Amino acid sequence: MNLFEHLALLAVLVLAAGFLSLTEISLAGARKIKLKLLAEAGDDRARKVMALQAHSADFFAASQLGLNAIAILGGILGEGALRPFFLEWLSVFYAGPGRENIAFTLSFVFVTTLFVLFSDLMPKRLALISPETTAMAVIRPVLFVIRLFKPFSWTLNVIANGLFKLFGINMTREDRITFDEISAVVEAGAQAGVLQKQEQHFIENVFELESRAVTSTMTTRENIVFFDLTEPEESVRQKIAAHSLSKFPVCDGVIDRVVGYVDTRDILVRLLNNQSHFHLSESTIRTVLIIPDSLTLSELLDRFRSSKETFAVVINEYAFVVGVITLSDIMVTVMGRWGSPLEADQQTMQREDGSWLIDGSTPVAEMKRVIDLQSLPEEERYETAAGFMMFMLRKVPKQTDSVEYEGMRFEVLDVDHHRIDQILVKRLDPGQKALGAATPAAH
Repeated sequence: MNLFEHLALLAVLVLAAGFLSLTEISLAGARKIKLKLLAEAGDDRARKVMALQAHSADFFAASQLGLNAIAILGGILGEGALRPFFLEWLSVFYAGPGRENIAFTLSFVFVTTLFVLFSDLMPKRLALISPETTAMAVIRPVLFVIRLFKPFSWTLNVIANGLFKLFGINMTREDRITFDEISAVVEAGAQAGVLQKQEQHFIENVFELESRAVTSTMTTRENIVFFDLTEPEESVRQKIAAHSLSKFPVCDGVIDRVVGYVDTRDILVRLLNNQSHFHLSESTIRTVLIIPDSLTLSELLDRFRSSKETFAVVINEYAFVVGVITLSDIMVTVMGRWGSPLEADQQTMQREDGSWLIDGSTPVAEMKRVIDLQSLPEEERYETAAGFMMFMLRKVPKQTDSVEYEGMRFEVLDVDHHRIDQILVKRLDPGQKALGAATPAAH
């Protein structure tokens, strides 16, 4: 064959290797969820791609056979065709020793560059642009290649499976999707403009319901407004007027003896029916849902759904009331509070100097997200920003107490009856000393 025929055959080999590289990346990168949607829409090619992904050993064996055979043949063909050409070209202006070696090196570099560029780099980058579309476009010729190399690929897979078994390697693919993966997809959607930033927060907050305890969202014990069984009507009216609440626990003497709750709508109905007087009795008190403080918000949603209630009293292991929670509280966790003076995230506000004002009741997960921290020490031991400060300080906090952690300074700004109301979080300057572990710096 002349030089042109050699180059034409070499081009065919390069294209064949490029096709195999492109199909490898597209089949490996095609997302199962997107393929499933396309298959459900009636695209049979998507179904074939999913089936090949589930049993990909035959394809990868055939692909590797083809790629290696083409690479070897291309090297032999290229060296045989191009070395004489380069040797003749060198003889025009160089007659010294080592021309054979130089010609061999030039032909080797040319063929290698040709295969790397057109058989590897460019096809793989093209496949990554739209792996699902590419995989469906090439699925039929891929299935033909698999049938063509079936005897060889079967033999190779038998040997490979035997070696995996010998070394105790489990080849079962785990298709479990984690929250981190979903969160990454949602974040990518937000960055691409498919989702708004607020929608991204909604989705992430929904998944956090599975890990957040009811204590992170409930109204705490000291803020509970309740009625006593013997409370006079005038006092009940005053509490309803003073607090914008729709449900009030009813207790027998003390808050830890909850007997039920009152829905203000029931009282309104009585007033609309011209019953000017009302009193707390069995007819006005509803049965209350009592839940342990160990429940997650997701579990509480299930309880609300099964009991058809939207109000619950939270107790601890000693049967003491630690708080109350409503369905609305859970919805606020997902959607955020509307009309709050802190527009960004309700319990957090960034100041002009880049520091953050954080409410003490802010859940730990929310605080980490806002100030961009991956983790906090022993997070399972507290649930709020105030709990974090108390854990780090190892004492009842007072104003101006502070700790440093991961290049940030957390300072108590306001304390109300030993309860941390507000925390100032400021990133330390690079010149300041900030330890990787927590360093209390109480004043």
